[in-house]
Amino acid sequence: MPNILSALIWLPVIGALAIALLPQHLSKRGAAIVSSAVLILDFLLLRQFDTNIPVFQLTENLPWLENLGLNYSLGVDGLSLPLVVLNGLLTWLIICFCERQIKERSQLFQVLMLLIHAGVSGAILSTNTLLFVLFYEIELIPLYLVIAVWGGAQRSYAAMKFLIFTAISGILILVGFLALGWLTANPTPIFDYSTLQTISLPLEVQITLLLVLLLGFSIKAPFVPFHTWLPDTYVESTTPTVMMLGGIVAKLGTYGLFRFCVGLFPDAWSLLSPYIAGWAGLGVLYGTMIAIAQKDIKRMVAYSSIGHMSYILLAAAAATPLSLVGGIAQMVSHGLVLALLFYLVGVIEEKVGTRDLDVLNGLLNPLRGLPTTSALLILGGMASAGIPGLVGFIAEFLVFQGSFTKFPIPTIFAIIGTGLTAVYFVILLNRTCFGKLDNATAYYPKVSGLEHLPALILTGIIVFLGIQPTWLTRWSERATVQISDRLPLEVIANQNLKSLTYEKISLAFTKDVQ
Repeated sequence: MPNILSALIWLPVIGALAIALLPQHLSKRGAAIVSSAVLILDFLLLRQFDTNIPVFQLTENLPWLENLGLNYSLGVDGLSLPLVVLNGLLTWLIICFCERQIKERSQLFQVLMLLIHAGVSGAILSTNTLLFVLFYEIELIPLYLVIAVWGGAQRSYAAMKFLIFTAISGILILVGFLALGWLTANPTPIFDYSTLQTISLPLEVQITLLLVLLLGFSIKAPFVPFHTWLPDTYVESTTPTVMMLGGIVAKLGTYGLFRFCVGLFPDAWSLLSPYIAGWAGLGVLYGTMIAIAQKDIKRMVAYSSIGHMSYILLAAAAATPLSLVGGIAQMVSHGLVLALLFYLVGVIEEKVGTRDLDVLNGLLNPLRGLPTTSALLILGGMASAGIPGLVGFIAEFLVFQGSFTKFPIPTIFAIIGTGLTAVYFVILLNRTCFGKLDNATAYYPKVSGLEHLPALILTGIIVFLGIQPTWLTRWSERATVQISDRLPLEVIANQNLKSLTYEKISLAFTKDVQ
């Protein structure tokens, strides 16, 4: 199918414009048709993708502002493909099944969700760094609106905080890419990703540009200590909004980390990687410890996200093919599990009327509680804790396996964090699902099959990918080998997938052949 990548970006935009003109009673059906069509295109993209090709495929290149180096350049590889499909899946679930929670101005909400989807897909598929920034910023305004219009009591504060942090992130990334383009100008600035990979810059310049981009993407992800916008934004957002925001939008930060920080500055990244790995290990412990202290189950899940995103930072720091595959798998796993948990928390809040752990109890009661919701919540907690047989296990295992030989101590911190994840989910599940219901007040409304459907779909995918992890990892193997091969370190063959054994000899990156 020609121009399938452009279709993934512009079909939602055209659909959003059409839905804005439809009568109110037809808008939901129109949005469902558009999101379903996009998801079908995602599956067609999977069929067309060749896992043996490590470079960009299905590329599209159109001249735009050539004097500025800005061209409409799209491509997909093993790093971007899983996130594009995740974006389509979550958008489809939200529009078709979760939008019922939006009681007012649902037509506007549908339009904004489709625009957010288009911005995220455009950023992930861009192979021109300026085009990436353009799409990166496009999704900011509709996200701000869905938080500010449909959020909770403190929605204005949360939306403004999100806007400020994300705007700073975008400015830093733009400055980094502009500086990189100007430094490589000959005679016009270069912003094409593949061309930038072939250009060698002095180490001091690499470090400076890397730090600017690393800061920008760390705010978006977010990593500690740039995470302060996340708890307020997640807690004040509606369930569909937080599913989109935590499930895929925040992954633009980790995607940028892999694509641009590791991919464009291999020498500088290798030099700074020990410090980045230590940062990741501490981030895992911080996120999990803060989550344990929470009383609000939605805030607990929000803080758990901080710790789990730090696994991806650890994978990037090690930058072995195995850890990078694990990092990409963790992006998808985290998106699926977080969307499931936030959806179930939203159902509990809607039916019970509270998110307070000191009030909730006995929801697993088969007669008067929310037994199916509680069972799915238990499974979501197990997936987040990395229990074998679920997608969280294979993602975390690959990260740990690929990172341990390079950075054993930060990896041990991350493994401890996995154990602490089990602690706070045991606390959440014990207080929420078990115990005795109050006979005077506990007559909760039943959850319909349609209300359970999004959680059942996400649960099915989480279990399937946990049992058949190659369906998740095989797309990225070639691309991750290509990224790690650019690092100035010795490559050693592994029986399943090439992995790297690192040893820092000196600041000059002296190679020690094992």
